[in-house]
Amino acid sequence: MESSQGWSVPLDRIKEGRKVYYRYETSDFSINKQPMNELEAEKLKSALLVLSRFKGMPQFEWVNELILKLQEAFKLQSHEREIISFDANEYLKNIHFLGDLFNAILYKKVLQVDYQSFKSDVITTLEIHPYYLKQHNNRWFLIGNNPEFENLTNLALDRIVSFNEIDKKHQVSPIDFNEYFDDVIGVSIPPESIVSKITLFATPDLAPYIMTKPLHGSQKKIGNDNDGFTFSIEVIPNHELEKLILSFGEGLKVITPDFFKNAIKLRLVNSLANY
Repeated sequence: MESSQGWSVPLDRIKEGRKVYYRYETSDFSINKQPMNELEAEKLKSALLVLSRFKGMPQFEWVNELILKLQEAFKLQSHEREIISFDANEYLKNIHFLGDLFNAILYKKVLQVDYQSFKSDVITTLEIHPYYLKQHNNRWFLIGNNPEFENLTNLALDRIVSFNEIDKKHQVSPIDFNEYFDDVIGVSIPPESIVSKITLFATPDLAPYIMTKPLHGSQKKIGNDNDGFTFSIEVIPNHELEKLILSFGEGLKVITPDFFKNAIKLRLVNSLANY
């Protein structure tokens, strides 16, 4: 209680025989009136740095005001320059939709969305019961249910043309989205897909990167020597996984299973045909 790491409480010691009693030096003392200690201040500063990640994002304008209030209330000295940066694309097309979509999910609103995918010149109108917003590769995606399809639909925010609320009952999803994407890299889960054990080989130059930054949480080491690093991941194969593996070029090779190995090979052959 007396230490500076604790509450720095001024105490009186009263000895009665072998017993010692403690009491506040002043009867009106309260730990609730104590100024913040150095450790608490540093923890709060760290929390403010994390909060600052949301500054400027739609629906989170209140963060700016909150940060200023906390700095003033607790006399926190602002850093003269930024000391941490987060990877975010503030210039992403339609980022301003994020706040309204956030509210639609929060208040269980059904949406009519005009959407144009990269693969089509035609704008499609969809009924969407929105459930979740997920960021992948610096793009935002809206995950929801389209009654016309059995599986969930994911829509890239930068491909949404417009949307508005419609007067329909929101269909509640039983899915726990904290776990839903555990077995995938990205946001797409192909219909009737299952988790596959994919074995890969990384060259010696790439191996340290793969070992220190695993491709997925399920990554397990199989072997590591002068020739390279062999490892496995257990995921649902999808478009995003293919793109990720291809991004490592000749440094990463798929060993098994054959169906996924052949899919990567086909994409490489088609890519080579461009040259």
